[in-house]
Amino acid sequence: MTWRLPDFLKMFMALLCGALLLAAPAHAQDAETPPEESVSVPQDLTDETISNDELSLRVLPLTVEDLTALAAEWQAIAKERTVEVVGQQLALDAGEDAPNLKSDLETARAERRAAFAKLDTVVNALAAKGGDQAAVDQYRAYISAVSTGEAQSSDWGTLLSEGVRWATSPTGGLHLLIQIGVIVLALLVLFVVARMVRGGATRMVGRVPKLSKLLQSFIVMVVYWLTIAIGLMIVLSALGVNITPMFALIGGASFIIAFAMQDTLGNLAAGLMIMINRPFDEGDYVTVAGTGGTVKSVSIVSTTITTPDNQVIVIPNSKVWGDIITNVTASDTRRVDLVFGIGYDDSIEEAQRVMEGVVAAHPAVLSEPAPVIRVNELADSSVNFVCRPWTTRDDYWTVYWDLTRQIKEAFDANGISIPFPQTDLHVKMPSSGLPVAPVSAPSEQPGNSTYAANDEGVGDDDQ
Repeated sequence: MTWRLPDFLKMFMALLCGALLLAAPAHAQDAETPPEESVSVPQDLTDETISNDELSLRVLPLTVEDLTALAAEWQAIAKERTVEVVGQQLALDAGEDAPNLKSDLETARAERRAAFAKLDTVVNALAAKGGDQAAVDQYRAYISAVSTGEAQSSDWGTLLSEGVRWATSPTGGLHLLIQIGVIVLALLVLFVVARMVRGGATRMVGRVPKLSKLLQSFIVMVVYWLTIAIGLMIVLSALGVNITPMFALIGGASFIIAFAMQDTLGNLAAGLMIMINRPFDEGDYVTVAGTGGTVKSVSIVSTTITTPDNQVIVIPNSKVWGDIITNVTASDTRRVDLVFGIGYDDSIEEAQRVMEGVVAAHPAVLSEPAPVIRVNELADSSVNFVCRPWTTRDDYWTVYWDLTRQIKEAFDANGISIPFPQTDLHVKMPSSGLPVAPVSAPSEQPGNSTYAANDEGVGDDDQ
């Protein structure tokens, strides 16, 4: 295909015109798009006559962009009032004889304080809504620098008058005093309410069947402290304190606390297991972690027991739950295990009759289950009986001690002997009359054994 110059020019012009036609709407659309408008601040929010309380309410619906612009406006106003205060202060220091200069300075300072208070309100709202932290820090640094600089450049009289003014101002000392009073009163009411809630919780959990005293105490304690925590958050919110950062702080510190308190958390888990499974309760006599005593109390992390000689021992719950637990008083009845021995020459029937009579005569011994009195062992020097009566857990030691004494007295009265290990030592003197080395006889040798000493000092059985 052969191109001619006129045809080529015609095609080029056509393509150029098409490109211009396609580009024209885009340019027109760009021309019609209005430029981005700057954020406008309502004039009534920058009015210096607006009260700080009204401003705090009016800034609630504003966005971060609105608050950023409003903060810039109030900073400009505060700067302007600061310039006025500085100029009047310099004129007063220079000794200018102008009428009402001092009163005008006080008025200018009051206007500047009001401007800075409103700037602080706007900056706090900006920080609460997630504004630029760097800008917030700059605003607060500006407020602090101006306030500190004025205090450093003022004389004692001015500082004293400012202190008195702040102490008597409804937005200064009086406001702080009222807040402190409200906090103290709220805390008192909160603790009273928490005690009332604890009392109600105690009555409610007391009606739950088969709930241990340990778990009851734990539930009541949790309810009490939850009431105080929730009430404290309500009080702080009512006073205008932002409690949202507190939750973030607690969440961030929880991991560190959990890592640092691994043993304590282990005791906490063990304490919960003790309260839920109820291996023992308050007042039970138990043997835990190798220590025996009466359970005095169980907290979240430890168990406190009192030994029979009145020693108070605190055991971590992890050691209690991780070891063998023996609850001596868990049952209403207990068996008393006693062993009595008689001689081989004594009557077994007579001894059994005597023991049965003594056991049956004791008022604390139960008839059901019936006592068991039987020959149990033919020992080296005695015939041993087991005596196993049943009694209540409260009378255990009374029965144990009484029967031990009474059966011994009954055996003596009926001529029944209670044998004990004996050792007889016979010493044979040699015919020469020379002294013989002493011989040590074995202690507590069962039976009546006879030993003799020969010339070499060696003992032989004397047949």
